[in-house]
Amino acid sequence: MLTPKTITPITFLLKNFNEIKFLRIELPSGELGIDDGILLKWKADFGSTLDNCVILGASSIVRNMNSGCDFLGACNVNNTDNGTNGYNSNGLENDNGSIPESFYTNGGLKLRVVWTISSLIAASARHYLLQPIIAEHKTLEHLVLTDADGQGVLSMNKEQLEELRVKPLSASSASKRTLVPALNMRLWYAPQLELPNGMVLKGATLVAIRPSEQPKKEVVGSEGNWIATAFEEPFRTAARMLVKRRTYCLEMNSF
Repeated sequence: MLTPKTITPITFLLKNFNEIKFLRIELPSGELGIDDGILLKWKADFGSTLDNCVILGASSIVRNMNSGCDFLGACNVNNTDNGTNGYNSNGLENDNGSIPESFYTNGGLKLRVVWTISSLIAASARHYLLQPIIAEHKTLEHLVLTDADGQGVLSMNKEQLEELRVKPLSASSASKRTLVPALNMRLWYAPQLELPNGMVLKGATLVAIRPSEQPKKEVVGSEGNWIATAFEEPFRTAARMLVKRRTYCLEMNSF
């Protein structure tokens, strides 16, 4: 768990450096206590507040034993089943892109909301605790805070760092994190998503989040790069596949 005690030694160590332009901090573990087998990854950009956040989750990951390749390696597959495994040519389970009714009745949607809130809380806590480092090192142009578990990545570029220096953040003082603004969210879901490397994501879910006050952007093309490039492979491919499905829009109040 990220706490002031985690950041204080880092802040003290960095006092020995006068001009830092790029800083990458890796925490020993992620903040999210998730059950074994569940995939949950997030990527968030901040200025003085949240700029955007992308979350990728799955209830489980399995391997298609017929694919002939491993999760991380390249593979050459001759697909001769003509869709009999229940997937179309894009690796998506054959359906019309709609969320099944069971998703709402068996707690699937509620679980995704919990994933989203938990990820946003983790990201806003990281942002809040980075203030002393950002204030002290005015030459910083790029700051990344990640974790060894690969759960979450918080990123700030030069313009976002400068924004925080001149515009104080809104803090949720009781919980020691940055206040999350009112949000617009887009959600994509696939009961099963098979990736080219043979990985199959069960209950694959992608959530793209931006503050309500920001202009809406497209999720494909150049405007959608913040979604498509949020994760490393093979999860980048998963995100690209999911955004081709039907989009569901949600809203969330500030918290």
